[in-house]
Amino acid sequence: MAGVWIRLLRVAFVTCVVAWSATAGAWVYPEHRDIAVLAVSGLDPARKVQFDRLWSEVRQGNESRLCAQAADPTQGVAPACIDWAALSGIAGDHSCSGAQMLDVVRHADWILVVADIAAQLKDDLARISAAMPGGAPEKLPTSVADVRRRLADKATRAQWTNALRIADTRLQRADSRYATRADSNLAHFLVPRSDTKLDPLDYAVHVLRPGAPLNAAGVYVWYHVSALQKAERLGSSTLNAQERRALARAAIVDEAFALHFLQDMFAAGHIAGSWGDLSQRKGTHDFYNENGLEAFTWKGRDNSIVLMGDAHMRPEDGGLTARTVRASLAQVIDAAVGAPREYDLPHAASDVTSADDFDICTNASFPERGDRFGPGLSRYRGALEQVLLDTPIPGLGPGPGAQPRSRSELGTFVGIAGSVEARRVDGGFEASQISAGTAAGLEFGVRLGLGLDGALGDAGDGLAYVQLGYHVDGPSTNRITSTTEVTDGNLGAAIPARSGLSLRLRAPYYLVPGDLLLLSPMYLFDRERFSSLAVTASNGGLLGLQQGYATRFGRFQFVLGREVGVTVYGLQGDQDLIAPPTPTYPIGRLVRFKSVYVDVPILEYRPFRSFSADQSSTLVFQLFGGIDKPFGAKVESPAGAAVPELRSVKHIGIRMFFDWRHYW
Repeated sequence: MAGVWIRLLRVAFVTCVVAWSATAGAWVYPEHRDIAVLAVSGLDPARKVQFDRLWSEVRQGNESRLCAQAADPTQGVAPACIDWAALSGIAGDHSCSGAQMLDVVRHADWILVVADIAAQLKDDLARISAAMPGGAPEKLPTSVADVRRRLADKATRAQWTNALRIADTRLQRADSRYATRADSNLAHFLVPRSDTKLDPLDYAVHVLRPGAPLNAAGVYVWYHVSALQKAERLGSSTLNAQERRALARAAIVDEAFALHFLQDMFAAGHIAGSWGDLSQRKGTHDFYNENGLEAFTWKGRDNSIVLMGDAHMRPEDGGLTARTVRASLAQVIDAAVGAPREYDLPHAASDVTSADDFDICTNASFPERGDRFGPGLSRYRGALEQVLLDTPIPGLGPGPGAQPRSRSELGTFVGIAGSVEARRVDGGFEASQISAGTAAGLEFGVRLGLGLDGALGDAGDGLAYVQLGYHVDGPSTNRITSTTEVTDGNLGAAIPARSGLSLRLRAPYYLVPGDLLLLSPMYLFDRERFSSLAVTASNGGLLGLQQGYATRFGRFQFVLGREVGVTVYGLQGDQDLIAPPTPTYPIGRLVRFKSVYVDVPILEYRPFRSFSADQSSTLVFQLFGGIDKPFGAKVESPAGAAVPELRSVKHIGIRMFFDWRHYW
C-alpha cells in the first residue's frame, strides 16, 4: 500500500506540473486579443486596407466561422465568430501549431465557447479594476488608512483570484487539453542570456539553434519567418485564385501564431521565470507577473520600462506590446503586396502553401531546420532586428547579475503539524450512555508529501501527503451517571481521557474519493487522459465543488473526501471506561477496550499562508465529522463479569492546526 501511495504522489506531482506548464501561457486570452486589436487599429491606412483584403481572402469558404472584421474592438461575450485578433489568444494555449490552430478555428465548436469565456473574463477583470479604491483620505490616521488599504487590497485580490478560478475551470471543461497542452517545454518563456554582449539577432540565432530548448523568441522567429516566406511568394509570384487564397491563409495564420509568442516576450514573469527548478520558475513567474519587472529593450538600453504579466496587463503594457506586434504584422503585409521596404528578404523558393505544422507541444527542442529558412537566418537580419530591437532584453541566467528568484509551494516536503480541536459527541461508548457532551484533543504529526497548493493558482489544491502522529484526548464532559460516586474524576467521564497513534492521508479526487489511486494504471498507457483527470481533480473535481474560494478574510474550501484521519486508541492499554451500575453489577464494571476513530474534514478556512525560499507555514481551521468504533473489549473488574454492550460514538467538531513544511 505504501508503494502504491508513493507512486500516486509521484503521478500527482507530474500531472500538476503539467497543469502549471500549460496554464503559464503569459497574457491570458483576452489580453492577447486586446494587444492584437490595438496593433491592427494602429496600422497606417494603406496597410490597414491591404490587411483587410488579405483577411477577406482568408475568410473565403469560412465566412460563417471567421468574422468579417479582422479585429473587432466591440466584440463582447458569446461571439458568433472568431476574428483574426483572437488567433493570438488561441495560439499556444488552445492549439499547438499554426496548422492545428487553423483547423480548430474552422471546425471545432468548442473554440467559440472558449472565446465566450475569454470575453467574460475580460469583463470581470475590468469590473474589478474599476472598483479598486483610489486610496484612503490623507486626513485619516495612518493606522486606520493602512487597515482600509490592506482590506481593500485583499478584497480586490480575492475577486481577481475567483474570476481567474471560474475562467480556468470553464476553459478546462470547454477544452479538455487546456491544462495539459504544453507539458514538455518552456515555449512561452524567454531563455536567459549567457552573455551580456549579445545583440538581438545573435540571441535569436542562439535560442533557435538545433537542439535548443523551445522558447518564446525562437518560436516567434520560426513562425514569423515562415509567414514572411509565404507572404514574399504571395507578393512576387503569379498565382491562381485558389493558390493565392491558400497561401494568404497560411501566411496570416502563421503570423498570428508567431505573435502569441512575441506578446509573451513582454510578460514580466516570462522574462524572469525561465530558469531554476520548477518551484523557482513557478514562484518567479507569479511574483514578477503580479509585482512587475523593470526591464530594458535591445534598442533602448538607456531607458528602462516596467512590465506586468498574466491577468495584470495595464494600458501601458498593452500599448508597448502592440507597437512591436504592429511592426511585425506590417512586415508580413508589406511582403504580401510587394511594397518597398528598408530591408531585403531572400527569395523564398519553398512551395509550401499550408500553415506551418511545427508542434510546440510535442517538441521539447528545435529540430534541424534544413532549408526552412532558405539561405540562413542571418539573411533576415534586417526584418528581425526591426522587430526584436523593441523587445525586452532577457535577464541573465544563474550567476552574478541574475534577477532575484522566488519560489512556490511545488515539490517534495517534510513537515510538522500541530492541532487543537473541540468536538461534540453524541454520547458514550456504553449503549445506555446517550447524553451528549464535548471533548477536546491535541495532535502532533510528521508529514511527508508533495506541495502542490499553487500549481493551479490559489483556487487549486493538489496537496497530497501522508502524516504519522500522536493524538491525545481529554475526558468528555458527559458523565457515565449522575447518581454514583464514581462520576468524579477521569473514569467518571462517558469517554475518559486517552491517547492513540494517528495516520492522515490527503489527495485530490476526480469524482469519488480515492479514484485517482484506482485509476493510476491509466497513466502507463493513456498519460494525457489521466493527466486531464488529475488536473480536474486538483482544480476542484469534476463537479467543481471543491475549488477554493478567496475572500478578503482568507480562503474557504469544501474538502469532504480529500482527507481522512484514522486514530487507534488503546494500543498501549490505556483506554478504560466504567459501565454504569446495574442490578447485576451494582458497583459497575471496569472495561478495557480499543477503538478506531475515523474523521473526515468537511470545510476548511485558511486565514493566511506564508512562504519563504524553502519553508511554508499555514494556519487552517477545519470543520470535521467522525465516528469512533470500539472493539476488543474485556472486563477488568469484577472478574468474570459479562462485557457490556458498546456502541459507536459520532463526533462533529472544529480543529485548528498549524502546518509547517520544508521543501527540497
